[in-house]
Amino acid sequence: MGCCSRRCTLIFLCAVQLITALERQALDFLGYQWAPILVNFLHIIVVILGLFGAIQYHPRYVVLYIVWSILWVTWNIFICCLYLDLGGLSKDSDYMSLGLSSHGSWWKENSPGCESRDPLTAEWPSGDSAALVSALGCVLKYQYIEVLHSALQLVISLLGFVSACYVVSVFNEEEDTYLYK
Repeated sequence: MGCCSRRCTLIFLCAVQLITALERQALDFLGYQWAPILVNFLHIIVVILGLFGAIQYHPRYVVLYIVWSILWVTWNIFICCLYLDLGGLSKDSDYMSLGLSSHGSWWKENSPGCESRDPLTAEWPSGDSAALVSALGCVLKYQYIEVLHSALQLVISLLGFVSACYVVSVFNEEEDTYLYK
């Protein structure tokens, strides 16, 4: 296989997935979101196995990566629906923290452009609540940042899925040619 083959593309996509998953894992730890922490941990392990399979020509690991990609896409669609309040889901629910804590997305209080004020001591202009003022002061609301993270994961996963399917078919063709020679 050449250097610009689908195998190299899969290796590159796995590396990008690892970087984005580690970033997402760190932010989920900061927000005490236990469900995403567990799922991200599994994702990191499977992506490492898929990367190993692509580098070492082990199609079984790449097939594991393919199956996991389907589950990962499903998870990210769920996250998008949750933060956009679609399908009866609510971003204010405790699904992500598994009911273990009252914490939520780290981006909820640290979105770009939001001013961090202590709601107990800050005086809000014209009697507005802290939630209203912080939502108006943000450049991008936290739920859209979470949806963008998930959308990025969706795109990378779908590209990885296609590349992995092609790599497995090439591995199997090469294995068949060696068996019949």
